[in-house]
Amino acid sequence: MEWIGVIRHGESLGNVAREVAESGGHEVIDIPERDADVPLSPAGVDQGRALGRWFAEMPREQWPDVVVASPYRRTIDTAALALRGHPRMLVDERLRDRELGVLDLLTTHGVAARYPEELIRKRRLGKFYHRPPGGESWADVTLRLRSLMRDLEGRRVLLFAHEITHFLLRYLLEHLPEKDLLAYAHNSLVPNGALTSWRRDGDLWVLEEEFQVDQLREHGAEPTETEDATIRST
Repeated sequence: MEWIGVIRHGESLGNVAREVAESGGHEVIDIPERDADVPLSPAGVDQGRALGRWFAEMPREQWPDVVVASPYRRTIDTAALALRGHPRMLVDERLRDRELGVLDLLTTHGVAARYPEELIRKRRLGKFYHRPPGGESWADVTLRLRSLMRDLEGRRVLLFAHEITHFLLRYLLEHLPEKDLLAYAHNSLVPNGALTSWRRDGDLWVLEEEFQVDQLREHGAEPTETEDATIRST
């Protein structure tokens, strides 16, 4: 590979429901579907279509050779809107969002109220290694991504994935220490539809774009900064 990029899915109805639950002080996020089936919101559809207009204007030699999407509906739909008809569009379960186990659908307040012992475990183990019962740690998601990266083929590869993917690719490609990674994630928010990319420079990967959203605004959609439960509340 010479270039790799990742685009966060467009705003989902789950993102909207989480914002409502967190701001209202609720313990549970009101999402009827399982996480893998949550669809895009109307704003998320607009963001996907804006990405499609951006790619339509782009010279084909600048298109990714390979597109790989998380198997979740919100990422597949974003990829389809952005690059409909791309000849090599794949789906890989290793790109799925972090699984939260017993903490699924809980807000920050809900985790503290219902599983205070997990907050104690997280403080002792650290956020990178804390695995909720039935769920995954950040380290578990990293192992999935590391496996996927070994199998990717193509000069230019584009991933459609989740907020955590942007952070963990920096950890893998730029070798950020755990402490720096967590500080970076704590102080950053990846907008829906944002692009982060790296280019190869010899044996190193160099960050090229970080949370780039100009392509949305220039093509008729506004980015949304919705937090992800896999990053903030656990």
